Amino acid sequence: MRAGVAILGSTGSIGRSALSVLDRHRDRFRVVALAAHRNAAELFEQVERFDPDVAVLVDSAVRPYSAQSRAQWRHGAEALEEVASRADVDIVINAVVGAAGLATTLAALEAGKRLALANKESLVIAGPLVMTALRRGGGELVPIDSEHSAILQCLRGAAPNEARRLILTASGGPFRNWDEKALERATPADALRHPTWEMGAKITVDSATLVNKALEVVEAHHLFGMPYDGLDVVVHPQSVVHSLVEFVDGSVVAQLGPPTMELPILYALTHPARIPDRTAVFDPLKLGPLTFEPVDESKFPAFRLGVDAGREGGTAPAVFNAANEVAVERFLAGELPFTGIPRVIEAALAAHRSVAIESLEDVLEADRQGRAVARESIGIPC
Repeated sequence: MRAGVAILGSTGSIGRSALSVLDRHRDRFRVVALAAHRNAAELFEQVERFDPDVAVLVDSAVRPYSAQSRAQWRHGAEALEEVASRADVDIVINAVVGAAGLATTLAALEAGKRLALANKESLVIAGPLVMTALRRGGGELVPIDSEHSAILQCLRGAAPNEARRLILTASGGPFRNWDEKALERATPADALRHPTWEMGAKITVDSATLVNKALEVVEAHHLFGMPYDGLDVVVHPQSVVHSLVEFVDGSVVAQLGPPTMELPILYALTHPARIPDRTAVFDPLKLGPLTFEPVDESKFPAFRLGVDAGREGGTAPAVFNAANEVAVERFLAGELPFTGIPRVIEAALAAHRSVAIESLEDVLEADRQGRAVARESIGIPC
């Protein structure tokens, strides 16, 4: 019997890669639902190709291109939560961008689904709530991020407490070799030229600032229960080694592969099993040499701000994420310099007094406060 899959964020880079994987394995999986924010043209093409039961356009102002498809068309963010809870959906791929993906994460886990999570912000801003929903719903949480998928694979078969350190790799982004003076002149076009990965605009900018790596450190803390002192990051420009795990006896296991999201997506769908797939043969001679460098925190201060927010815990990570989302949006609009992104984040964190997360309202209020201070620091009326 084929597993039913819902892809939320199907017109983004993760969504497209997921559909490519699912297209090769139609004997195992059936696309039940597809959802996009407002890209009606591409969503309609996907509906025509995969024939889902439901199609969602979150932006209520956008209407589907045609009503001729068999799919039931829905509008609004609440439709995402309904899709994630459907009885015929076994696996939810949450590729929604930013804090907007939290409600869907909670809905899928409460409903006991396998959640293939690409929306790292859910765990970053509301880790305690997400893990509680996972326990209460009895489902599964399997990461899609290549770094966390790599750690999951490296830990396979290991006993609890055998790992003492998780080492995440970072490509270094497009500005790895730029000096601090040059960064002041960096444009959105410069930031979007990622050297190894093809991703959406927001996550590509986050990779350029290394905010993305800070978010992944916080995510790894929640996913694997590793204290922050046991989490490290190294720059690995080739993006071939996706993460490493150091065990208590000093042994180190690494997961390697070409820089494609289709591999972690497939593993999230089949974990803990592996199935044959049409992938290129791994050639270490062509992918090498492999090099590693330390993170330059003086050049990329947002990385340390994010990790420190994770260490502080409570609502601090939600404020970090909210301020970053505002700053990235303004940078892409040409209203904020690249080096202004960490300054906006720092201002929001400085104005916030973190409290423990006891409810979703705590997270939403911290998100609201973070965005308000970020806009004020840029000079945008609230």
